[in-house]
Amino acid sequence: MMRPFLRVLTPVFIMLMAVLLSGCGEQFIVLDPKGPIGESQKDLIYFSTILCAVIIVPVLILTAVIVWRYRDKPGSKASYKPNWEHSTKLEITWWSIPIVAILILAIVTVKYTYALEPSKPIESAKAPITIQVTSLDWKWLFKYPDEDIATVNYIKIPEDVPIKFQLTSDTAMNSFWVPQLGGQIYSMSGMAMTLFLQADEQGSYYGSGANFTGKDFAQMTFKVDATTEENYKAWIDEVKATSPALTMEGFEKLTEPSASDVQLFSSFPKGLFNKVVTQYVNGGGGAHQHHGSTEAESAATADEQEAPADTTETNNHNASNTDSTVHNHAGH
Repeated sequence: MMRPFLRVLTPVFIMLMAVLLSGCGEQFIVLDPKGPIGESQKDLIYFSTILCAVIIVPVLILTAVIVWRYRDKPGSKASYKPNWEHSTKLEITWWSIPIVAILILAIVTVKYTYALEPSKPIESAKAPITIQVTSLDWKWLFKYPDEDIATVNYIKIPEDVPIKFQLTSDTAMNSFWVPQLGGQIYSMSGMAMTLFLQADEQGSYYGSGANFTGKDFAQMTFKVDATTEENYKAWIDEVKATSPALTMEGFEKLTEPSASDVQLFSSFPKGLFNKVVTQYVNGGGGAHQHHGSTEAESAATADEQEAPADTTETNNHNASNTDSTVHNHAGH
C-alpha cells in the first residue's frame, strides 16, 4: 500500500523543492518591468518560453504516457518485438519541428541582441542624465558628474528620462542589475562600460550586484527611486545643502572591503571615475595608488572629461526587444 502512495508523492515533493529552491525572493520582478528595456526583455522571455514549450510540453507528456502505458507489469501478455520499423515520414516530422523552432529562436534573438545593444542611446526628447557607477567591495558608488554629487547604494532618477550609466570596477568584476529596468551588464576593472536604461513609472526599484565577489557580496544591493523631475531637482539641491563632500581620503575609506549603508555626498573629486578606470595605466597611477602617475593624474583631473572610449559588451541578459517597445528606442 505504501508504494503507490510514494509513487504519487515523489513528483509532488520534487516540484515543491524546485519552487522553494528557485530563490523567488523578489517574486518574479523581472516579469514586472517599468521601463522600455525591461519590457522588451520580458517579451523575449515570453516568446522563447512559449516557443520552447511547443516542443518540450508534448515530449514530456508523451514520455509519461509511454512509460506508464508500456511499463512491465505482472500478467502482461504483450508480445516482445525488439526490432523497430523505420519510418522516414516520422523521422522528418519529429526532427523538423525542433529545427524550425531553433531557427526561429536564433533569428529573433540575434535581431533583438543587436537592437538592444546596451550602449545605444534611448531615443527621447529629453537629454540623458549621466551616472558614473563604480563597484567596490562590497558596495556601489554612484557619481552624478553634471550635478557634482555622489551616493553609496542609492540612486534617484526622474521618470521618462534616459539614464546613461558609465560603469567600472575598482577591483573585482561585478554585474550591475536593476531587474525591472533592464538586464545585467558587467563592471570591470580598467574598463568603462555603457548602459542606457529608463524608468517609465515612478516607484522604488531593486538593484543588486549579480556576481559572487566575496564575503559580503549579498550586501551589494541598492535602491533606485524614480520620481518627478521637480522632486529630482529638489533632491539634488537638498544633497548639496546638507551632505558632506566626498574627499580622496573618503574614497580610500570606501575602497576598503566592507558593506555599507546609504551615504550621500555634496561633491566628489574631479575626474574620480577616470582615475579608477586608468589606475593600471603607466604602472598604476589610479585613484588609490598614492597618486603615483603624473600623466594619469593630469588626464583625470580635467573638468569632468568624458570617460575613456566606452568598451561595451552585449550581455546575454540584454538580448531582447519587442515591436511594441522598439518605439523611440534605437537599441539596447
